[in-house]
Amino acid sequence: MTKPRAFISRRIPRPALEIIASACDYTMWDDLMPAPRDHFLRAAAEADGVLVMPTERIDAEFLAAAPRVRAVANMGVGYDNIDVPALTARGVLVTNTPDVLTEATADLAWALLMAAARRVVEGHKAIEAGAWGAWHPFYMLGQDVFGATIGIVGAGRIGAAIARRARAFNMRILYHNRGRAPQLEAALLAEYRAFDDLLRESDYVVAATPLTAETRGLFDARAFALMKDTAVFVNISRGAVVKEEDLVEALKRGRPWAAASDVFAAEPTPRDNPLLSLPNFVGTPHIGSATLRTRTDMATLAARNLVNALTGQAPLTPVNPEVWPIKLANGSR
Repeated sequence: MTKPRAFISRRIPRPALEIIASACDYTMWDDLMPAPRDHFLRAAAEADGVLVMPTERIDAEFLAAAPRVRAVANMGVGYDNIDVPALTARGVLVTNTPDVLTEATADLAWALLMAAARRVVEGHKAIEAGAWGAWHPFYMLGQDVFGATIGIVGAGRIGAAIARRARAFNMRILYHNRGRAPQLEAALLAEYRAFDDLLRESDYVVAATPLTAETRGLFDARAFALMKDTAVFVNISRGAVVKEEDLVEALKRGRPWAAASDVFAAEPTPRDNPLLSLPNFVGTPHIGSATLRTRTDMATLAARNLVNALTGQAPLTPVNPEVWPIKLANGSR
């Protein structure tokens, strides 16, 4: 019996590769860096299904170049790189990798929060530059975390994981979401707030919301002006939920007091991004899920999703389950 064909857009951990190899004939761009777009499209054109990274665009151009593809397994929980309505209309299944990266991403959110609050990077740079002077009562003062108020925008899996960590710091937890989260309220005594009220009341504002039409540019000059002049803003969602030029000006004015982000409007962000020149900003290069175990788990889940889809088994984490079951080019379902 002919095996389904798969294309893997980047080198992935061996356990995930073995899952695909056991059920599919596959090709892989065996590199850590992305394939040139023309190669990516040519390789996808020969496949029944593809395993892709969040940096690959799956759009109208992809659909035109790869009409055979019936399953796209995204190795990431976010899928703003994929035109899901267009793929759904074509009967192409889309899957993602929720849950497996929740705790690692929440850990990084907390690392960024602490680094910004206690001026960790600024302090390291002072030592590096030989600028560590005599101790005095006002040297390198930061913001208290224990007992402060945290406001989390987006009460999904990652937002809830951030809230759990906040309880260990005896923080008052506020959240804003499209709908109420009764489990979060019951388990962690979290309090729902309208967006503007959350900004006004919080000592720490954490963006953990998916990128949608409603959240694009949500954090703009108006939002920053509502924050306390002692507030710290942290973004671990998507760069486009923030208007970066507004954040630059807000940090220069000191409202919020500091900010930290794992994501940027353009990635990789250029070295001359004005945010990087500000002493009250901390950045990391989109490494929220970057632990060995988490990335392996992500790749493994993506691989299982792809193999299931291509062998007639229900996918584990579909984004558009309404297209299941899919019909492959050889006529099998």
